[in-house]
Amino acid sequence: MLQNPRSNFVPREKLKRQVKQSDTAAILYSSGTTGRIKGVELTHRNFIAITSASQHSRFVKDENAPQPQPHPVSLFPLPLFHVFGFFMLIRATSLGETLVLMERFDFGNMLKAVERYKVTYMPVSPPLVVAMAKSDLVPKYDLSSLLLIGCGGAPLGKEVAKSFAARFPNVEIVQGFGMTETGGGVTGMTNPDECEHYGSAGRLSCNVEAKIVDPETGEALSPMQQGELWLRGPMIMKGYVRDNEATAATMDSEGWLKTGDLCYFNSDGFLFIVDRLKELIKYKAYQVAPAELERYLQSIPEVVDAAVIPYPDEEAGQIPMAYVVRKPGSKISEAQIKEIIAKQACITVSPYKKIRKVAFINAIPKTPAGKILRRELVKHALSGASSKL
Repeated sequence: MLQNPRSNFVPREKLKRQVKQSDTAAILYSSGTTGRIKGVELTHRNFIAITSASQHSRFVKDENAPQPQPHPVSLFPLPLFHVFGFFMLIRATSLGETLVLMERFDFGNMLKAVERYKVTYMPVSPPLVVAMAKSDLVPKYDLSSLLLIGCGGAPLGKEVAKSFAARFPNVEIVQGFGMTETGGGVTGMTNPDECEHYGSAGRLSCNVEAKIVDPETGEALSPMQQGELWLRGPMIMKGYVRDNEATAATMDSEGWLKTGDLCYFNSDGFLFIVDRLKELIKYKAYQVAPAELERYLQSIPEVVDAAVIPYPDEEAGQIPMAYVVRKPGSKISEAQIKEIIAKQACITVSPYKKIRKVAFINAIPKTPAGKILRRELVKHALSGASSKL
């Protein structure tokens, strides 16, 4: 039987659906490095704010340069499902950059791609900066097109940054900070002078408020005082998917997002990330930040990578234990590593920060975005396993 092809026709005006800025546009998932993985609702308003911030936070290497800057070509060694890669994808698209995507990350193939496509910019995590500073593969490729590295996901130590600069004197490292809950970066650097603030995550983006809060009392703290970083602005998430309890625990009634990060601002407005509050090691009555010790470990020439975890101790409660990946052919010992760390300038005035135990492994377990999976290392240490990860 023949049917009128227009019998199911719906008027065009009835198909229109109003979309509000407060509507959910995407759901990304938190990394779950310190807790349960949660779905983060990001709205159309969040994306508008992200795009707007990208237009106002371009890095300018030399405003008075006589020659025009080359067209930006970005290589993405980051997973696009992670907020860092997702945010950088939106940023690059909004700025009209050329993108080079890798189907699967491989360090050697990444170097080949930089040479082949004349890549000028890469967003990376700190372990990749360490690899580029130390790997014997790097000199085999022409990486002269590279001008800028955007580093995020974890704090980058001053020693690693200087080691990278020695090998790549014409490449600036721009550090920033962001979370899945903020839809991407909320701090960053916009010129070479700001890049000289080693260890900093830069200054606040144009559309973000921040304060450092005492995690015990909720009192706002002054510059140079460490506390939990709270953020507020149009980039902050709508909430966690179908989890009102977790949303209420993370966001207060005034719209402040509690990041869970121990931080401080200096007098010039630069943010410094100390570590995750949940990852601090409780040594006797003191708190030890794993990220601080990891920066010292990564500065040792014979160390390729390292991670620090809390190890149970009857007397101290917890002690700092290091998992270390040695450079091929290196025979650096546990005693040598302990001695090197103990001699660090800032460690000598804080003896409780010394490494008390060292284990050597083939690789540090990490998320696709480069965050250390400390829980896996803790399980490995407590199991007493002799096998290497």
